[in-house]
Amino acid sequence: MRKSALYLALIALPLAFSCTQGGNKTSELKDSTKMDTADAQVSKECFIAIDGVDTAHLNVVTSAQGKVTGGLVIKYLEKGTNDGLIAGKFSGDTLFVDYTFKIGTNKTIYKNPLALLKKDGKLVLGVGQIETSLGKSYFVKGKPINFERGRFTFAPTECK
Repeated sequence: MRKSALYLALIALPLAFSCTQGGNKTSELKDSTKMDTADAQVSKECFIAIDGVDTAHLNVVTSAQGKVTGGLVIKYLEKGTNDGLIAGKFSGDTLFVDYTFKIGTNKTIYKNPLALLKKDGKLVLGVGQIETSLGKSYFVKGKPINFERGRFTFAPTECK
């Protein structure tokens, strides 16, 4: 009987510890773009995209190790503003990032994958099939990402 109580306690301890690890989502959003000191900034580029009445501003910071971080703000006239951070890396001429963002004043934090094709000095936002597994969203393997159907083409602009 004592051994079973000990085993139960050992199993319950990690579960109890993991439940307290929720953390502050707002600080996670801010901390997700910090780079290690060994991973110094190599370049910073800024982009703007306009699609009708909707606009988007993208800042891309690339490190010496190829990691990409930055910010993305998409202002939709009818839906409000998506404001968040990106983190990822280039694979060939395509930038794959996770976009962690809030919509308007809503406190809920969303996270979606994005793919941007670098073409003629611009970044074209792609459209692809996304699925979610174990709370993580990602592009479905084997399904192409369509860069012709994307709403936003980001052109270089001066960083502010």
